[in-house]
Amino acid sequence: MRNKIIALIAVLLIVLSYVIGDYFVNFALKRPDPTDINSGPPACANIHDPTRLAPEKPNYLNESWSITSADGLKLNATYFLPETSSHHWAILVHGYGRDQRFSWDYTEPYLIKGYNVLTPDLRTSGTSEGIYLTMGAKESDDLLLWIDKILQVDPKARIVLHGVSMGAATVMMAAGKSNSPNLVAVVEDCGYTSAYNMFKMQLKVIFNLPSFPIMNIVDLVSKFKTGTAVTEAAPILYVPNINVPILFIHGTDDKLVPYYMMQQLYDVCHSSVKEIFAVDGAGHADAKIVNPNAYFHRIFSFLDQYIEDDDIDNIKVY
Repeated sequence: MRNKIIALIAVLLIVLSYVIGDYFVNFALKRPDPTDINSGPPACANIHDPTRLAPEKPNYLNESWSITSADGLKLNATYFLPETSSHHWAILVHGYGRDQRFSWDYTEPYLIKGYNVLTPDLRTSGTSEGIYLTMGAKESDDLLLWIDKILQVDPKARIVLHGVSMGAATVMMAAGKSNSPNLVAVVEDCGYTSAYNMFKMQLKVIFNLPSFPIMNIVDLVSKFKTGTAVTEAAPILYVPNINVPILFIHGTDDKLVPYYMMQQLYDVCHSSVKEIFAVDGAGHADAKIVNPNAYFHRIFSFLDQYIEDDDIDNIKVY
């Protein structure tokens, strides 16, 4: 009888643990309505500024692109063409719970500088398919496929990755995984060291709950439901492998991803060229908003050293 009671308690604990983990995975990672481009995980309500509207689409020649992810999702992007052909490319990557439209206010400065610009909808975002976000783990693999897509169009492409928030985590992980000689620089703006550590902090902020054992449970349930544990979305494990120039941007008043996370990422980075652009008083993802002119001046002062190409050919467009 005692063994049966112990077994029953164990089963109840397992069920309860799964229910708890399932709730938080759905809260943080699941898109409630995959058919609604504005639909994001419920946690977005605690993070996003409700007054910020999607920027207007840049008035440049553009076309729709799509690829299929390794796990069979159709992913979409917009390719914007500059007025003059070049081998300069920028992939601009949006943040958590957003979509490519929220990269469009970063797009025109790159186009003015003569870059071809690709703005993807990450999986489970915008018009791209998917039910669960993976906080950069699978998204970074998808980004490598977008690089391959660009190289089909322009084999001489010199590619810059620029991401904000979860987009920054994604570009750091992608750069750490990539061995492409066409990747020439990375701009990461307010990326986290790991999604696990960020979620631990938000668990306390939003729910006033301890991280143990909830985050341990969430990690296991995430692996079961999404195929990726939260602990796998850890740019700090990939940044040491980045061997191209990288610019770290962060607001000193960031409450979501603390400034010290940027310093930790910078410290483990082994790239021979790494720089910090700290924006005093800026909150999360607000570095550009605080001073757009200074923001892009700093970025292009950095990139101009590494993006030059030797010749211009006609670029094939699909």
